[in-house]
Formats: sequence, C-alpha cells, structure tokens
Amino acid sequence: MTLTAPSSTPGIAGAVDVFDAAPQHEQVVFAQDPESGLRAVIAIHSTALGPALGGTRFFPYASTADAVADVLDLSRGMTYKAALAGLDLGGGKAVIVGDPAEMRARGGQEALFRAYGRFIASLGGRYVTACDVGTFSEDMDLVARECAHVTGRTVAHGGAGDSSVLTAFGVHRGMRAAARFAWGSPDLAGRRVGVSGVGKVGRHLVELLLKDGADVVVTDVAAAALDRVRDEHPEVTVVGSTEALLASALDVYAPCALGHAITPEVAATLSARIVCGAANNQLAAPGVAETLLARDVVYAPDYCVNAGGLIQVADELDPSGFRFERAEQRATGIEATTYAVLEAAAQDGVSPAVAADRLAERRIREVGRLRGLWLA
Repeated sequence: MTLTAPSSTPGIAGAVDVFDAAPQHEQVVFAQDPESGLRAVIAIHSTALGPALGGTRFFPYASTADAVADVLDLSRGMTYKAALAGLDLGGGKAVIVGDPAEMRARGGQEALFRAYGRFIASLGGRYVTACDVGTFSEDMDLVARECAHVTGRTVAHGGAGDSSVLTAFGVHRGMRAAARFAWGSPDLAGRRVGVSGVGKVGRHLVELLLKDGADVVVTDVAAAALDRVRDEHPEVTVVGSTEALLASALDVYAPCALGHAITPEVAATLSARIVCGAANNQLAAPGVAETLLARDVVYAPDYCVNAGGLIQVADELDPSGFRFERAEQRATGIEATTYAVLEAAAQDGVSPAVAADRLAERRIREVGRLRGLWLA
C-alpha cells in the first residue's frame, strides 16, 4: 500500500510504500467499520519475545499517513520497552483516527470500540491492546466484550484500571536514578522539576515529586488540566506554555505529553541537567541524543522510564489474575534498570539512547523464541 504524506511528516515523506516505511515490522493492519466510524491502524513490530502488547491511541490525525507514521514509531518503541523491562512480550500499537471528544459527545463509543474489538480478535492473540492517549479503561471494557486480547480494563471487570498510576511511579523511579547518576544522590528535594503535560500521567507524577520536596512548575495545552493542578496543589507554579517552561531555570525537564518534545533547538538550549519524562518517542531528530550528551545533560530513555504502565497492564495476563502489589514491585526495578543504562552509556562512550537500545536488542536476541514469530 502506498500513502501520500506531507513532507513534514516524521519518518514518511512524499509517496511511500508501507513495506519500505516499516521494514522491521511483522504486520500492519488497516481496520475500517463505516457504520461505527472506526478507522484504525494496528502495527505489530515484533513477537520474538511473546504477543505484542501496546495501547490504543485515539487522536484526530491530519492524515492517514500521519497516523501510520505514529503507529510505526510507537509499536517499535513498545518492543524495546517490553524487552528492557524484562517482560515476555513483544511490541505493538494501534491508533484510531478521529476525534474522541466528538465520538463520546454523540454516544458512539460502544459501537466503535466493540467493532474495534472484533478486529483485534481477528489477529488471534498476536496483538493485545490497552489504553493510551484518548482511550480509557471503560473503553477497554467495551473491547473485552468482543475479544479476550485486551488489558487495562476497569478494576470492576477484573482489570488493572488506570495504568497511568504505575507509569508515573516508574518515571519517578527513573528520575531518582538519573539524579543519583548526575548528582550522586537520588534525592529530589529542592530540585526544580518542569513537567510538560499534566494529564493522566503528569498529574500523578506531580504528586510524587511534591512528596519528595521538589519545586514543581507545570504547563499543559488543556486549561482544565492546569486548573485541576492549581486546585489540588496550589504550591505548584503554572506557566502558560512549554516555551515558557523551557525558558525557566530547571534542574529536571519531564516531557509528559506527546512525542518529539526534544527537538535539536531544545537540546541545544535546555537549562535542565536531566531529561526524564513519560512521553513516548521524545527525541525528535537524529543527533538529538548526542547533543544532550555533549552538553552533559543526562537523558533517561523514555521507553525505559515509562514502562510502569506496561508492567501494570501486563500483570493482567498472569493466570492468577491482576495484583497491583506485584506489578508495583516489578516497576520498582525501573530505577535499577535506568541506572544500569546510564552506567553502560558512560562506560561505552555512547548516549543513553544507544545504550538502552543495545541492552534491549541483546535480550531480544538471547531470549527471543527461535521461531521468531508468536502464534496463539
């Protein structure tokens, strides 16, 4: 299939064949149900370690090509995230093209998510879904009415509930590891931490940082999210834009919204000593990680520190059923993994992004099933 994309689309420019755009992906599925309005793309990057687990993003993409570019990047990241977290899972992701607010306003969620669930079922367990931007645990309950290959359901339906809780927990643990590496102590008390994006994950992260005694400054494109933080934590400083946040003096920058937050310009001018946040695919261009390294900025790789949510929903797949305490205990390991990545990068003279990839790829090679393709 050939897609025509604007030249500004990351990873896809002009007319591009999907096979060329996704040379390492096992499978890319386009799903459409006109009656419900469903238009989705499911990308399975790798099942070498097990079935591909990854959330469903619901977003008003400007074009199908933009949606494909995003799902290809995100699914690859899930493979590396699962491998580095020590899970017996592969990497996949799905995106639904559309406006989730408009869909919910007209009450179309049951029809859409049940149709989506039937498409997931058709993959026979090779892809297991969960929540992501624009989707919620209640949506996964609807998907579960049509297929068994879904996690992140509500607690009432036997699921893990809101995975943003352990996502934020893991980012906080990764931030402690980065602080230890940068300053010799994991203590964040008195450190000025800028959080860009205080939605599901960022909001929980703010609470953890305040408990540590950090000085927190936040921003978000959604006024409602900022109002909620003001109401809950009046001691937090709120600024009107990411540009204003980046212009202030920071010790730690935590991108917790959409990807590509660390552009070459940001990398060259950032005041923070540490970059550690929940957003996926934070590095916007080749060479950004090297720019951070040259400026002695400690980058905690995104897929390393934000794996807590994956760990949480993956626990639903345990035959004994979900246990939050078990998932939380496993997520504490993110701190040690992050520090190991930073140490390996320093020893090898490479960026943490390269070091994290190497560690993940080594596990995929050494532990990956010999058949290389997971079948139910």
